[in-house]
Amino acid sequence: MDAFTPFPPPWTKSATHALEFCCPTCHASSMEAQRVWINRQSPVLTEDYRKKWQEFYQCQCGKVWWAWSSDRPPSELTNRDRPPDL
Repeated sequence: MDAFTPFPPPWTKSATHALEFCCPTCHASSMEAQRVWINRQSPVLTEDYRKKWQEFYQCQCGKVWWAWSSDRPPSELTNRDRPPDL
């Protein structure tokens, strides 16, 4: 699976926009997806001039969904090396 291929895979055509960053059918996380494709060819600029992309997921339940990269919840891994706030 190549998540960064420039061409959308056929399975993305039936994708539904998820309002939360999980499968809208079974609520599985993006980490449980069977396939992933990130549409890096068409970024969108946010109000603060940051880029966001559509991320497509094929869930283990068969549902195909997409969400904006900016909607992804914060990773617990990003704060591991950061000292605690005092």
